[in-house]
Amino acid sequence: MLVYSRRRAAVYAALAISLSFAVGATPHGAAGASASSGPFLTKETARLLDDSLRGYSGKLLARFVDGRRPSPAATAFFRLFGNPSDVRPGIYRVDDSTLSRPFSFIALFPFAAKQGAKLGGYNIGYWPGESRTVSAKYANPAGFIEVTRENADTRISEHFRLRDFLTHDQANVWPKYLVLRDQLVDKLELIIADLQAHGHPVNHMSVMSGFRTPQYNANGGNTGGRATLSRHMYGDASDVFVDNNGDGRMDDLNGDGRIDFRDAQVVAEASSRVEQAFPDLTGGGGVYKETGDHGPFAHIDVRGNAARWGLQ
Repeated sequence: MLVYSRRRAAVYAALAISLSFAVGATPHGAAGASASSGPFLTKETARLLDDSLRGYSGKLLARFVDGRRPSPAATAFFRLFGNPSDVRPGIYRVDDSTLSRPFSFIALFPFAAKQGAKLGGYNIGYWPGESRTVSAKYANPAGFIEVTRENADTRISEHFRLRDFLTHDQANVWPKYLVLRDQLVDKLELIIADLQAHGHPVNHMSVMSGFRTPQYNANGGNTGGRATLSRHMYGDASDVFVDNNGDGRMDDLNGDGRIDFRDAQVVAEASSRVEQAFPDLTGGGGVYKETGDHGPFAHIDVRGNAARWGLQ
């Protein structure tokens, strides 16, 4: 891992130097947006972007950018699309033909844009850090991804779209707002790759629950078993199951002819192997049995420390 991290750091540095061409800073889909395909990239710059921003999985199709926090993604984004003071929240697509696959930067609405319990017409609620001192692990999110009817199907990785991680409430309220860490998406893609490497084909991984607003975490749906400080509120947790046949339930991953918690355990075991290979993505892994409301599923998160529950 040390060698890999040094190589990655070198690529980041080269990327920061190479991305020097700036274009108009209007996100696609916004008023006045250009019909052009995005900034022109040299082959070398495109290779650096592909190598450095696709994640450990190599399957990320988007990165989330908070202009107040330095990161390789933010460096690349502002080199391409202008200074932080000039850009607006939204989706900025890099569709240059020199890329192996299209790529998007998604600029966040700052957390300060939330007024009380709402952002626009969308009811979000309050994070614990808004009313009391909390540890850094439970600090308020950096910002929000605005999800509209038009951009909800934006692919953020090979297997996942923005809409997959939305809170399951306020069905008729648009735009909605989403908190999501790209490290979680990267980990899910690595889990899919690991499952496939161990003989479990994955055409579709369903996200049963991704981001939960604090309001929904406390009051929406079946709240039984939810933690008050659920990682789902911080955009780094998801409850998932493999559903290749589209029946809305976990597939028989272990081949024993039954659908039960043992199939969710196959997913959790894949998550543990991913964490061993990529310690940066360490987090929680839990297994849940089926109930009258849902089939078995696995909880996956990237909280930063290892936590396990429900495994047998």
